This record gives sequence, structure tokens and C-alpha cells, in this order.
Amino acid sequence: MKFKKIFSTALAITLAGTLLAACGNNNKNSDSSNSPSASASASSSASAGTGGKQELVMNYRADPPALDVSIAESAASFTILGAISEGLYRLDKDMNPQPGLAAELPTISADGLTYTIKLRDGLVWSDGSPLTAKDFVYSYQRTLDPATKASYAFILTWLKGGQAVQDAKTPEDLKKAKENLGVKAIDDKTLEITLDIPRAYFTAQLAFLNYYPQKEEFVSKQGEKSGADADKVLGAGPFVLTKWDHEQQLILEKNPKYWDAANVKLDKVTLNIVKDTATGLNLYESNATDFADIKGDQMKAYEGKTELHRKSELVTGYLNFQQKKVPAFANAKVRQAMSMAIDREGLVNTVLKNGSVAATGYIPNGNADGNGAEFRKVVGDTEVAFDAAKAKALLAEGLAEAGVAALPKLSIMGDDTETGKKLLEFVVSQWKTNLGIEVSAEPLPHATRLDKELKHNYTIVSSLWGADYNDPMTWLDMYLTGGPFNTQDWTNARYDELVKGAEKELDVKVRADKMHEAEKILMSEAAVFPLYFRSSPFVIKDKVEGLILPPYGPDFELKWTSVKQ
Repeated sequence: MKFKKIFSTALAITLAGTLLAACGNNNKNSDSSNSPSASASASSSASAGTGGKQELVMNYRADPPALDVSIAESAASFTILGAISEGLYRLDKDMNPQPGLAAELPTISADGLTYTIKLRDGLVWSDGSPLTAKDFVYSYQRTLDPATKASYAFILTWLKGGQAVQDAKTPEDLKKAKENLGVKAIDDKTLEITLDIPRAYFTAQLAFLNYYPQKEEFVSKQGEKSGADADKVLGAGPFVLTKWDHEQQLILEKNPKYWDAANVKLDKVTLNIVKDTATGLNLYESNATDFADIKGDQMKAYEGKTELHRKSELVTGYLNFQQKKVPAFANAKVRQAMSMAIDREGLVNTVLKNGSVAATGYIPNGNADGNGAEFRKVVGDTEVAFDAAKAKALLAEGLAEAGVAALPKLSIMGDDTETGKKLLEFVVSQWKTNLGIEVSAEPLPHATRLDKELKHNYTIVSSLWGADYNDPMTWLDMYLTGGPFNTQDWTNARYDELVKGAEKELDVKVRADKMHEAEKILMSEAAVFPLYFRSSPFVIKDKVEGLILPPYGPDFELKWTSVKQ
């Protein structure tokens, strides 16, 4: 999930986010790769809510690729980092920014460009060392430094001089650009941030992962291994990562040095990586976990019960077609044909079965348009409509225009969760039935899929994007020519003009109009093919209180969670 989590996804979750947790079935088989997690889960859950201990056990669908503030780019990473670290602000259950490491909301200059922020007294990292305003300066400079190769660096280019740091070509230019960057430590407890243009949502954006602080001494010591294991992660949040068995389990324990430790109720959170919902539901029903994804027919037994929770998200599942590896995909008609051949309603009704709805554009239902309205309600349906007969004819036209007789050998890459695999199977079947094209499915571990996607090393990819903030720009800027998340290498001069114009436009109506037109171009050219707007159902034990399931950002928020004794 941008969260732009490519997501997961980001998010990325949200470049977002992870793919949907596996869809349910009625078999009772367990995935052998998850058996250590299941064992640990049962052990941990046995003491949950007893003896005064506040312990929570949760199924989680993806192992985070990296827990480094600068280089994290998936919903899983954003979620864990949100638990073990913190920004100046933290979003509450209503998605409003509340003071985190900051003592209060910022003082904003009359022109909307300069934010003066006071830090709390006595802030320390989880290792006990002092946390100061300089840790924010270092963090922002590191993320923007071209050598860091941070996918999310573009969010820091909102700072005055941020783009100059990104564009620096020599050590001298880089040093000068960092010195002129719009972030200053006035003293140990006072941070001053200056933007390039006013951004009304910036206070909330300061709760986002890439605006967290980093301790230079610690990060430098880790080198390329920063964020790779539990002992290579340092935060200043409600919890500490004490154990990380990759693809198996993560354990979070309360951070006694956190500024608000007195109001953190949980002593321990065990996150077991469970990709199969049948396995996960077995764990839940045997009281070995307190939180699980469910899908499809699994929901029937919980309808009308307080344990069933549905999370509507600002998350879109979509396909990208790589245009340099497959030159025929540079032809818009070929992309349109591939898109038009997929029945999205069939996908959500027969594969996902979780409350997700067929996409009607790229930007999902519920997303604001930056002008006081909901984007989808204003713009309407811009999706390429399902039409198998037209798709076949359009493919022939597109291939002829591209000068090729047939498409080359193709594969579609996606996450290896149960639902991820079933989604790939559905899409492959649609192309074979409706276009006569053979495409092989390539399910991969989330981190591997994400790495290959960001390196443009695919022909077709199934991915997700989750909002980083509630504005259309979190979706549209990723498809600018040469952008870090434009992994399909699509380019359109008019689209670039509209999005870049909207980035600088101060008139909110004009800005919204530019973004409305930009999405219409994106969709008319099938530059990206949205499949569904995600909704995720969960079962959560009634004893769990205060667990927040945000519509965007992290998958869940643990700070205010407790277990009823």
C-alpha cells in the first residue's frame, strides 16, 4: 500500500501494499510453512488476558520486506514501523492528527509554508538515547539523498529544496542542497519545516512513515542491513520489535521508554504470518489467535455476530503491463483489449467474495477530490468495460498497429497468498477464454514480487495501491513519466502536464478539475487496469478493545488497543 504500498501497498500500501489475504475455503488443511507460527500462536494466546498480562495474538498476511524508514515501501512495513516508531503526529480513529513526538499541533505561518513544531520534553529512542530535532533533519536528508534510492523520496520533495537534493549530481551539489533543504533544527526541541507550496493536508502527512525521525549513528552502523532484522531496527514508538523470524513471526513488546507508555495497555503482540485463511480461521476458532482474515463462505458463520468486522479501504487492486519488456504493450489498443477481456464483477463475486467491489476507475470510492467532494462521485465510471468480443477485435487491431503477429510468451506475477493465487488463475483463464492467449501465473512471496515489480522485471503484474493521504494526488503522481512507481514505463505528455499543474495549483477547484481530467486519460489509455476496490473482513475476539482498522495508512493501529480481562 502506497502504502503507496505496492502494496502493500503501499501500500503502501500503499506502492502502496500487500495483496489480499488468502480467500477462504472449507477445507481444514494447514500450510506446513505456517506450523511454527501456529504453535507459537497457541502458546502466546494461552496467557492472553490472564494474570494481568495484556497479550494479543494476530494473524498477518505478509512478512515486511524492510523496516527502514527511508526505504520501506509496502503496507506491511508501514504497519510494523507505525507500531515501533512514531512521527510528529499519529492519526487517531477518525484519521485526525494527534500530537505524537510533537508536544502540540504546529504553528503555521500566514502564507502556509512554514511549520514550527515543538517536541515533547525528554524524548528518547527505545535504546534510551536522546531523540532531538536533528534526528528529523537527518531522516529527511537521508530519504532524499539519491544514494538511498528511496521510492518514497518524492513525498519529501514537498519540502523547499527537496527536489534539488534528489537531483544533486555531485557531492558538492548534494551538500549544498541538504544545507538549503527546508528542514531546520532550531534547537534540540524545535523543528522548522518549510514547504515548496502550501499543502492543506500537510499536518496529517507528518504522521506518515517517511516523516519519522532516524538516529544517524544507529542507521550508519547497520549499513545495507538497516531494517533487515529485529536487532537492526530502532524506533521511539509504543512497542519494540523483540523477535523477527522471517516469513514466520514477529513479536512486539511494550516500549517502557515511550513518552506515552502509561497509556499503552498491551504488553506483547505476536504477529504470525498466515497466508491461508482456512489455516488462519482454524487458529482463530481454536483460540490460538485473536485476529484473523476471513473470506467468502467463511463469513456466513459470523454474520450478525460482534466478532465480524468489515474494513472499507482506500485501496485499489490493479494490473500493470510492462511496455519495454513487451513492446506490443506500448500500444494502447493492446492494453485496452487485455483489460476489456476481464470480467471484474466475476472476479469480486467468485474469487474475492469479501465485500470488495468491481473498480469503476483507478481512484477508489470514498477518496476525496481535494475540493470538498468525493472523487468517484464527481468523475463517475472511467473503467474499460468488460466486452469479450470487442476485446478480441481490438487486440487484433492493436497487434497490427504494433507490427507484430502475436504477443510473446507472457506471465502474470502476483503475491503467493491463497487469494493472490486464485486471482492470478482467474485472470489467466479470462485471457485464454476471451482472447485465446496463454499466460502463465507466477505467484511469489510478497517481498520478491515487490522487488521485481519496482525493478520493472515483469511482463504483467497484479498489485495494489493504498492511499497515503486522502487526496487524489496520492494516486495520480505515481504515473508521472519516469516516476519510481511508474513500473510499466507508460508516458503521456498531457497527463504529466495536468498532474504537475495540479501539484502547484492553489485554486482548489482548478486543481480538482486537472486531476479529474488526468484520471480520465489514465483510464482511457488503460495505462493501469483497476480490478477492484478492496474491502477486508476480519474476525476479532470480543475481548479485544480499541483496535483501529484505518481506511488508509497502516493495516491496523495498536497503540490504543487492550485486552479485556
